[in-house]
Amino acid sequence: MNRAPDTADRALAFEPAFMRAIRLRGQRRALWLRAQGAAADYAYTGEAIAHAEVDRILGGAEPATQAEAAFYADDPSARELGQAIQVADAQFRRDESWLRLGREFALSPYELDFLALLVAVEVDPLLRRAYGYLNNDATACYPTPWLAACLFEWPAPVRFTPESALVRWRFARPEADGANPWGVHLPWVADVHSVAWVVDGQALDPGLAGALALAEPPPALCLYPRTLAAMRDFVEAMRRGGPDSRPRLEIDLVGAAGSGRRTLAAQLCEALGQRVLMADAGGLFGLEPPLATTVDNAIRALRSARLAGAALHWHRAEAIDAKLWAAWPAQCAGELTLFSASTPLAPHARPGAVWQSHVLPALDQAQRIAVWAQHADAPPPEAVASRILSPAEIVGAAQAWPAGPEAVAQACRQGLRAAACELFALLACPYTWDDIVLDPGVHRHLAEFEAQARLRWQVYEDWGFGRLCPLGKGISAMFAGPSGTGKTMAAQVLARSLGMDLYRIDLAGVVNKYIGETEKRLKQVFEACERAHVLLFFDEADALFGQRTQVKDAHDRYANIEIDYLLQRMEQFDGIAILATNRKGDIDPAFLRRIRFVVDFLPPGPAERLALWRLALPPTAPGGEPLLEPIDWDFLAGKLALTGADIKSAALGAAFLARDEGVRIGMRQILHAARREMVKRGVVLRPGEEAGANYV
Repeated sequence: MNRAPDTADRALAFEPAFMRAIRLRGQRRALWLRAQGAAADYAYTGEAIAHAEVDRILGGAEPATQAEAAFYADDPSARELGQAIQVADAQFRRDESWLRLGREFALSPYELDFLALLVAVEVDPLLRRAYGYLNNDATACYPTPWLAACLFEWPAPVRFTPESALVRWRFARPEADGANPWGVHLPWVADVHSVAWVVDGQALDPGLAGALALAEPPPALCLYPRTLAAMRDFVEAMRRGGPDSRPRLEIDLVGAAGSGRRTLAAQLCEALGQRVLMADAGGLFGLEPPLATTVDNAIRALRSARLAGAALHWHRAEAIDAKLWAAWPAQCAGELTLFSASTPLAPHARPGAVWQSHVLPALDQAQRIAVWAQHADAPPPEAVASRILSPAEIVGAAQAWPAGPEAVAQACRQGLRAAACELFALLACPYTWDDIVLDPGVHRHLAEFEAQARLRWQVYEDWGFGRLCPLGKGISAMFAGPSGTGKTMAAQVLARSLGMDLYRIDLAGVVNKYIGETEKRLKQVFEACERAHVLLFFDEADALFGQRTQVKDAHDRYANIEIDYLLQRMEQFDGIAILATNRKGDIDPAFLRRIRFVVDFLPPGPAERLALWRLALPPTAPGGEPLLEPIDWDFLAGKLALTGADIKSAALGAAFLARDEGVRIGMRQILHAARREMVKRGVVLRPGEEAGANYV
C-alpha cells in the first residue's frame, strides 16, 4: 500500500474529524481503484476507455459494491484504514457542530455525509483533484451524490431533491444549470455558511453580514412591563405541551422608530432563557429583490437563528412583502419569531402558528425621566421632561447633556426636523405677556389655556385624569377674529411663555391636488408635532377646517374625506395646537366640539388702543435720544379705530417719515401714516372729514 509519510499522518490528527474521515475513506477507495486497475492488466490500445474495463462493466461480474466491500475486508492495508475510519467516524458523529445540524434541521445521515464531502473540498481545494481520481473521471473534479455513496458505502446513491432538508435549508445546492440538475453524477457545492459553521462555529450567515446581529444583554429597566408580562405569559402558556405539540409562535411589536421594540424583544427572550437574533428586514428586502431571493434570505436568517439558539426578530418588518409567507416552505419555521414595525402589520401567521400583536404606547413623564436617569447624572431639563420623546431620542439628548441645555434642546428637535420640515416653518417668538395688549377677558382665557398646556401631564398622569381623554390628550384652541387683532402674536407669546417652539403649517406644502396626498402630509405633521415640545399653529385655518358640503361630484366627496380625516386626527392629537381664523362661521361645527378653547379676538377699544400706541411709540431710542414731539394720545386712541396691527404699521411708517425729514416723530407724521393704513382697509376720507385735520 502506498501510504503518505508519518508526518502527514500526524498532520491529519490536527484536522477536524470529518476531514480525517473524508481523507481516510478516499485513501481506502484509491486502494480499491488501483487494485481494479492491476487486476484488469490494462494494456494501452489507443482507446480512451480500455477494452478490459468495458468487459468488466458489461460482463455480469460480481456487483462492484460487493466486490469493493470484499476487498476492504480482505486487503490488510484496507483493513487498517477501516479501523482508522471507524475512529474518525465516531469522532465525526459526536462532533457537536454536526449533531446540531442534524438535530435543528432534521438532516438525515446521508445528508450529513454528503455535506461533509461538500465542505471538505471548500476547506482544502486540492481535494478536487482527488475527487476526480475517486470519481474515476479526470474531468469530474467535484463532489457528487454518487461519489458520496461510494465513499460512505451507502446501499445506493441517494437522489436529493428540492424537498430535501439539505436543499430546503440552503446548506447545499447542485451547481449544474438546466431543467434537471439533480442527477447523481452532477456537481454540488456547499453554502458558505455551512463551511463557516462547521469550521469556525460561526452561527451568523456571512452572506447576510450587516443585516444580522445577536442582541446584547438588554438593560434592566423595562419601559413596558405589562407588555413584557403579557408576552411572557403567552409564550409560557403555549409551551406547556410537549415539544412535538408546541405550535409556532409569532409576536408583533408595533411602535415608532426608537420606541424600544428591539430592547423589549431582547428582554422577553432573556426572561425565556434564550438569545435573540436581530434581522433587519429593511436592509434585506428594502430594494424589492425577486421573490426567490426574498425567500432565500429569509430562510438563511432563520437558519442563523437556529444555529445561534436564538429567537428570530424581524426589525422594520413592514418591508417584508406579504408574498413571502405564501412562498415560505412549511417545514422552515422557528418556534418563536418576533416582528417589529412602525405601523400594524397585516395578519401573517402561517399555518400552524399562533399570532399575537402588541402596540407600544408613548412613554409617560415618569418613564422618560427614568430613561434619562440611566444615561445622565443630572435632573432632566424641561426639553426632555415635557416632550413625548422615544427612548432612543432621550438617549441621544442625554449624550448631548455635557454641552449644556441648549444642545439637549437641539438634539430633541432633530426628530421633528427630519420628519416633515418642508411642511411647517419655525416662527420667532420675541414677545412676552408685557408686549401684547388684549381685552381682560381674552387675557384670562389665554392664561387658562397656558395653564392647561403647562400642567397637562401632572393632571393626566399624576392625578389620573387621563382616563377622561382616551382618544387623545392634546390641548387645542381656536383664535377667531378680524385680521390684525393679535391672534398670531398671542400664539407667539404663549409659545415663549411655555418654552415651546412655534411651528406654522405651510398650507401650500400640505394641501395637494392628488387624492390622499393631503391626508398623508397631515399625518406627517401631526405625528411629528404631537411628540415634540412644539406649539402647532394653523394660520388661516378655515382653508383646512372648512365645512363639509353636499356631495355633488367626486371633488366634493374627496374634499369631505379630507375634513373627516382632520376631525379624527384632531380628536386623537396629543400635542398643543392653535387654529387661527378670521372667518369663524366657515369652520365646520364638528371641529368646534373637538377644540377645548375658542377665543374671540375683538378689535381693540379706546383703552387697548391707548396702550398699543404707547407700546408702538417709545419716547426714546435705545441710546437715550428723544424720539417724540408732544403726542395727543387720547386723540389717537379715541378717534382712530385701528387694530393692533394697523397701529404697529402706522407707528413704523411715522418713524420713517420723521427720519426722512430729519425731525422727531410728531402727530403730523403719525396721522399721515394712519391715513395710509385706513386707505388700505378701504376707508376713504373726503376733504374736511380727515381725522386730525388740525394737526396737519
